[in-house]
Amino acid sequence: MNLNKTLLACTLALAALNPALAQSAEGHPDWPGPGQLFAGTCYQPVDRSLEQVKRDVALMKQSGFKVVRMGDLSWDYFEPAEGKFDFKHFDAVMNEMQAAGIKVILDIPGLPAPMWLHHKYPGVDIVNQAGTRLAPAERYMDNIGDPDYRRLAIRMADTLTKRYAKHPALLAVGYDNEIGNGFISYSEADRKRFVEWLKKRYDSIEALNKAWATQRWSRRIGTWDEVRLPYADGPGPAERYLDLRRFWSDITIGTLDDLEAVRRKNTPDKPTLSNYWDWSGRKGFDFLGSYRQHTTYGAMGFYAGDPVGGGWEATLIKGGMTTPTWFNEFAAGGGGSYGAKGWSRMWAHFVLLLGGQAAIAWTFNSHLGGEEQALMGLIDHDDRPSWKLGEWARIAGDYAKLEKLGFPRKVEPKVAIAYSFENTAAYSAPGPSNTSRQYLKTPYLKQAHGAFEPLLKDNIDVAIIKLSYEDLSRYRLIILPGMYLLDKASTEAVRKFVADGGTVVMTAQSAKVNDNNQWHNTPLPGGLTDVFGLRTNEFYDWTGTLKLGDEEIKSTIAHVEVLEPSTAEVMARFTNLDGNPPAITVNHFGKGRAIYVATPAQPQIMRPLLRQLYAGLGIEPGPKTPDGVFARVVEGRVLYVNTTWSPVEVPITGAMQGVLGGQRWDGTLRLDALGVELLEPQR
Repeated sequence: MNLNKTLLACTLALAALNPALAQSAEGHPDWPGPGQLFAGTCYQPVDRSLEQVKRDVALMKQSGFKVVRMGDLSWDYFEPAEGKFDFKHFDAVMNEMQAAGIKVILDIPGLPAPMWLHHKYPGVDIVNQAGTRLAPAERYMDNIGDPDYRRLAIRMADTLTKRYAKHPALLAVGYDNEIGNGFISYSEADRKRFVEWLKKRYDSIEALNKAWATQRWSRRIGTWDEVRLPYADGPGPAERYLDLRRFWSDITIGTLDDLEAVRRKNTPDKPTLSNYWDWSGRKGFDFLGSYRQHTTYGAMGFYAGDPVGGGWEATLIKGGMTTPTWFNEFAAGGGGSYGAKGWSRMWAHFVLLLGGQAAIAWTFNSHLGGEEQALMGLIDHDDRPSWKLGEWARIAGDYAKLEKLGFPRKVEPKVAIAYSFENTAAYSAPGPSNTSRQYLKTPYLKQAHGAFEPLLKDNIDVAIIKLSYEDLSRYRLIILPGMYLLDKASTEAVRKFVADGGTVVMTAQSAKVNDNNQWHNTPLPGGLTDVFGLRTNEFYDWTGTLKLGDEEIKSTIAHVEVLEPSTAEVMARFTNLDGNPPAITVNHFGKGRAIYVATPAQPQIMRPLLRQLYAGLGIEPGPKTPDGVFARVVEGRVLYVNTTWSPVEVPITGAMQGVLGGQRWDGTLRLDALGVELLEPQR
């Protein structure tokens, strides 16, 4: 059995026996819930004198900040030499925050590891796939699978949390900033750890050979000692690459489990608020399949470039959690950090639409040296307050008004989009030997966005979930966009969901490979042909035009699957292809429906299809808004956010009063570029 799944089963079993172990808001009765929003900043006092700290804290208090995030990226600040801890300066910083009434998220700085640790314990160094040992030249060049690293990281976490467990400023604990954004290592010790991982997963060499299809091209493995670490950058077969990614995911989750055990021991009354980066292209990890082990509230760094991408990430980090989301880093200006007044304020309200509770600016002080030295914070390089500080003070003022009016809003989606870490790995297997790349021409994330965008623009709440990890009965509609690898557990979950009365929409390129990243030797979609009432084998690089109802739709992706319905009915046909083959089918299975789309997910096809389904499923779109404007109803009021760079007029019903701007509107709301407003009925 997969070690990570074993750990999860044990965790859930313990939580059932002892509710105090469950990671939920209910496990922390004093934790802020409805009625509290938080605006604040990330703060790194490592090179700030106490006098500077006092001035900084005074500005934070004056700006209305309620929270700071500190400690991240600062291991040698607390432990300048092995076993020698120095907390004098940070004690004073914590006391200043308490005196100002500002709460602290204490981020355990397990990444990056100090130079002294690399020097004394070279197993912490990264070894690249060519076998070259690399010096820790930048952040996150740490081998977190090394036993010495894990031992010392646990000691750091234990020492830090014990010291501040009872400090009145402590609000929450975070783990290893941006964990997931690390490097894969190829040392001999890593290879041996990988072999042990494989033994637990497959039990025998025979099972490993079958899973890796080693009968092809003379790659059969005779003993465990012949196993080598697959190359992340290729070449190499897709099966091995998938297991490489799983292995490092489990190591990352194991690191989080280590730190979570420390939190439960030393600060059981404080929740976790970690800045995750589970989708990092460098390594990543299976957050959606593990968060109940180490997470209370979904949290992340939010650097949105557009509403679909930003909305997707904000929804992904929430998973199936019912708790609000925290944005532990937040772009302090447009384009990442520069210019664009109003940019941060707009996004700070956008995340409220999606169930956000906090926006924390990155960063308070501009960096004078080291990495990110040109990044402009809320305070300029000469310690003069920037215009950005004023904007964030305005955000804090907005939040102070909104928290009395039903925020953070409770999100209870009836629609879910399936997504999985393993599927990202299946799509991205590198190298010329992975001919599936010729088939998977449309990136996985593009397909996921193609399913998400219509729902976002219809102002409908969505959950992004791992199918085998959630209670699917919470949802009425589940979308599977390009789920190329649909493992056995997820396949069975889909089958049960439909049989019990749910509706599923699956798009092309789905359910083609099994748990080992090998194509099914059964009719496709693998394991679900009876659920969808069809089979699909052939595909062509065509751009299809289809007719759905009275609407003619042109696909913009050159991929069409040939559908062979058995019990399925045809909902739409291609009008520009010979024989007008089926483009969309629907099959009744058990009490539910299974809909198959013969093209990859794309907004222009998904939008009209989903709109046909809303009413029958009891899914009600949110307020109608022009393109680029998003809205949600909160306790009878409507929050509008204009994400565009132009003024927009939004039709409204009757006379309404602006809570944030104070202006009365009748029939039409005018939002400035990047403008926001909460409307309530005129009294």
